[in-house]
Amino acid sequence: MTKEEIIEAIESMTVLELSELVKALEDKFGVSAAAPAMAMPMMGAMPGAAGAPAEEEKTEFDVVLKAAGSNKIATIKVVREITGLGLKEAKELVDNAPKPVKEGASKEEAEEIKKKLEEAGAEVEVK
Repeated sequence: MTKEEIIEAIESMTVLELSELVKALEDKFGVSAAAPAMAMPMMGAMPGAAGAPAEEEKTEFDVVLKAAGSNKIATIKVVREITGLGLKEAKELVDNAPKPVKEGASKEEAEEIKKKLEEAGAEVEVK
């Protein structure tokens, strides 16, 4: 399989499928893609962030859409804004709730996403 074929396969995946792929790669190779990616835009390089045990203090949160609520269109718009998904993919995510909208988010980011989704009328849970 060429690099181009791999890229084409990844482009055709939904966010959920892509998330599952990332988790499978992390498990297979014993690495974490989320910690370094989240640390850079948030606060720059944090010394020791990648090596800190996750059990001590929870630093990554998953925002899960439990229900679309009364205003499904507004919820879809917020999901598109948060995830960068296309209209079809965002609608599928909302229609198939409960589904994770964002995984591995910082506490502040998770709370902000939750607030936006709740303002749109959705039922949200932060895990």
